[in-house]
Amino acid sequence: MTTKYKKTPKLKVIPFFVPAFAQFKKKIQIKSFDALIVDQNGQKHFEKLKIKAPIGWSQTAVDIAASKYFRRTVKKENSIFMLVERISSGLRTAILNSQILKSQNEINDFLEEIQYHLLNQSAAFNSPVWFNCGLSESYGLKSKSHHFALDFKTKKIVEVTDAYKRPQCSACFIQSVDDSLESIFDLIKTEAKLFRYGSGSGTNFSTLRSKFELLQTGGTSSGLIAFLEILDKSAGVIKSGGTTRRAAKMVCVDIDHPEILEFINWKMKEEKKALTLIAGGYSADLDGDAYHTISGQNANNSVRISDQFMKAYLGKKDWALKARTNRKTIQTISAQKIWDELCLAAWTCADPGVQFDSTIQKFHTCANTDRIRASNPCSEYMFLDNSACNLASINLVNFFDKNDFKMNEFLHTVKTFILAQESLVDYASYPTQEIAQNSHDYRPLGLGFANLGSVIMRMGLSYDSDEARAWAGFIAALMTGMAYYTSAEMAEQVGPFNKFKMNQKPMLNVISRHRKALKNIQWDYLPLEFKEISFDLWDAVIKMGNKNGFRNSQVTVIAPTGTIGLVMDCDTTGIEPEYSLVKYKKLSGGGQLKMVNQSVVQVLRRFGYMESQIDRVCQLIENREDFLSIIRPEHHKIFYTAAGSMDSGKDILTPDAHLLMMAAVQPFISGAISKTVNMPSTATQADVSDVYLKAWQLGLKAVAIYRDGSKFVQPLNQKKQSKFPACTVCGGDTQLESGCFKCLNCGTTTACSS
Repeated sequence: MTTKYKKTPKLKVIPFFVPAFAQFKKKIQIKSFDALIVDQNGQKHFEKLKIKAPIGWSQTAVDIAASKYFRRTVKKENSIFMLVERISSGLRTAILNSQILKSQNEINDFLEEIQYHLLNQSAAFNSPVWFNCGLSESYGLKSKSHHFALDFKTKKIVEVTDAYKRPQCSACFIQSVDDSLESIFDLIKTEAKLFRYGSGSGTNFSTLRSKFELLQTGGTSSGLIAFLEILDKSAGVIKSGGTTRRAAKMVCVDIDHPEILEFINWKMKEEKKALTLIAGGYSADLDGDAYHTISGQNANNSVRISDQFMKAYLGKKDWALKARTNRKTIQTISAQKIWDELCLAAWTCADPGVQFDSTIQKFHTCANTDRIRASNPCSEYMFLDNSACNLASINLVNFFDKNDFKMNEFLHTVKTFILAQESLVDYASYPTQEIAQNSHDYRPLGLGFANLGSVIMRMGLSYDSDEARAWAGFIAALMTGMAYYTSAEMAEQVGPFNKFKMNQKPMLNVISRHRKALKNIQWDYLPLEFKEISFDLWDAVIKMGNKNGFRNSQVTVIAPTGTIGLVMDCDTTGIEPEYSLVKYKKLSGGGQLKMVNQSVVQVLRRFGYMESQIDRVCQLIENREDFLSIIRPEHHKIFYTAAGSMDSGKDILTPDAHLLMMAAVQPFISGAISKTVNMPSTATQADVSDVYLKAWQLGLKAVAIYRDGSKFVQPLNQKKQSKFPACTVCGGDTQLESGCFKCLNCGTTTACSS
């Protein structure tokens, strides 16, 4: 590092904007793109000509933005600039009603800042904002739907009938379900609303009585799995966001539920049925006859595990399964048996993942209200039942110039997006009155980052290194610290969230936990000033929080950043490492160009390799041959990736590399981290057990695993065919990132790995 940071950046009270957009607008060069997405048979899936976009955008980014986010019923929405302007028009309504910014000049400056970041690909909102925000303001569009939102005059939650005038802006929802038919089928209805406008939903179904329990009428309950099958089928028929995105859903079940073993083995048994059908000649495609026939394929499944269970497992003790109706013990079973079946199921079909309940509760800011029981579909948002969170992610690559971290710009961006996300809370609508009320009362936000893996490689570091983990922990601490500081500033102006006083003690305790975790960052690997800056920032957060409270109950998560990552031209998503050193660049008019990740060339040049050596390395990487023999041994691990780039597999990151990076970041994140630990096909059930046990020991809130080749009847010959399921929309190759199979051609999230 060459830049010196001699003092803590000045923490300015809102307003805090800089004229970045005006400078950017003068320099911006515009290019006309023809967007074309063609399926494997050469048929056009999407085409739009003469799309105006910043010249720095890739063909992929333009294709994805146009096909996913352009409003197809509005002919004039034919440029990236109009898309961004449309979002900005919705944000203007939101910020005007937030009363945080008072003058028109402040609001204009704020909106220009947002436009700058969206056009410059330095940050992005979650997909529902791109889908829905500004459609009413810009185009006068209406969508008849019964939602709920805050009445800005009366400050009460009211029913609204136009879902574009008060759009759904949150990607992540958690909903409750009661042990009644009415509640179960109400959940189906509200999930349908969420999926329709591009959001995902998670629920803990442990409230449902098991098949071992009686109904009030004297009959026997249908049981947990029977109702999960109904909800699964409902999700399977709904496309998300009015486009071809699949619905996203999370199913959580507590480890003391009487049907926990049935739940653990549910997907594994269903996929065995699919294998039988495929062997009988039925289609093996994800949307083909075999998989369409079975259940359990439209959700991520997670088991909620307490510290008490982990102690029973380690102590080789029995574990009690409790009735839902009276909490009496229905069955006592070996904790070892439950754990073994959990790990076997995950080894077999990558499902279920795990969520560590006791750890989650320790970092719960609103514990005096209720427990945290569930998460969103990708496990990064964890909060109260019947709540919602809007997300945004910062593209870290844009804040590194060679090896210099542009800290002040990063802090400024954090403040800008926290304000934007806060303004969306009351502007947005929600599918139920209770979710709308809780959103208004608690105001949870989910700011995160993307492209961490790319930044690490460009710095010449191994993802599996203490130095990389020190950087990741520092960036996470800085982001969450500035987010909470901004939240405390807003609380000074417009008041803390309504339920802050009720939860003041647990929230301040969690803030203190974040601050105490700073001591665990390995500061020796970072510039000396960073430690002082971080401690000063968190001291200021504690001081401001004690004085003003906080406007938001949560502020950060690490999301998968699947579609928005493509729109920001990120090489890596969320917290993920580089997936492979080989990339596929989309060409105008269709087709792809196979090329070596440009980070490889940059790093090799930085370390003084000759151009002839670099050319040879790139040639070997393209051919999946041993390229490490040309590279000095001390640089080998820099080029290790999640999938590896050699047929030998010797350059694949270990599961520990994934877990340790998560552990470096988790103590500084309000929510959790969306992450799937990649495991080779040779991994054993014992290896899965080791990952889940280490995740608990490291203090992670949630984790899932994916063993290579364990899902969707993948072909054995990886050289000739993709080892992941084909995209259900265009038939293109998919790539596993943060637990989802993302299409590299059209950007569709095809399915979840767990």
